[in-house]
Amino acid sequence: MKLDAKQLRITKPSDEQLAKIIRKPLWIVLDNVLDTYNIGGIFRLAEATTASGVILCGGSETPPSSRIHKAAVGTEEWVPWRYFSSAKEALLELKSQHSELQIIAVEQDKAAVDLDKLNGLIDLGRPVAIVVGHETEGVSREVLDMADMIVEIPMWGVNKSLNVIVSTAIVAYQVLHGGKGSVNRFSLW
Repeated sequence: MKLDAKQLRITKPSDEQLAKIIRKPLWIVLDNVLDTYNIGGIFRLAEATTASGVILCGGSETPPSSRIHKAAVGTEEWVPWRYFSSAKEALLELKSQHSELQIIAVEQDKAAVDLDKLNGLIDLGRPVAIVVGHETEGVSREVLDMADMIVEIPMWGVNKSLNVIVSTAIVAYQVLHGGKGSVNRFSLW
């Protein structure tokens, strides 16, 4: 369906519209992601996947922000979000509310599992937090150490990394379509 600019930028959802959204047990955690266009793009992804929320951490800018709003095309109004001073703090809070939370860090690391091996390892009957990191430095070591799994996207070309939005989208859709189990609705916080 082709939408015009006005349809793409519906910015103020009603409480009734928000209440009708059935959220998946998926959170996207931004560990010090600094580029506001990346942040806005991740809000668009979170809205498209009906994620339970976006968690902004560290130096990540938060809404309201005209730069986030422009990239998010208003989806930051539709997706629940919270801010924490660190991704570790955010994940500990999520884990305290969802004891079965699976933490997946997206990073190039010697302990990483190739994305194609993720199939069947994720149980969507359990909540999932996908953590992505700073555009240059990546996911912090303390978060990598607490992750249940580190996932790396295979790179076959000369380039050895992808934009944080692209990486997040690839892993999110793999989790949602490749995982086993049913999608359950969980309370947000």
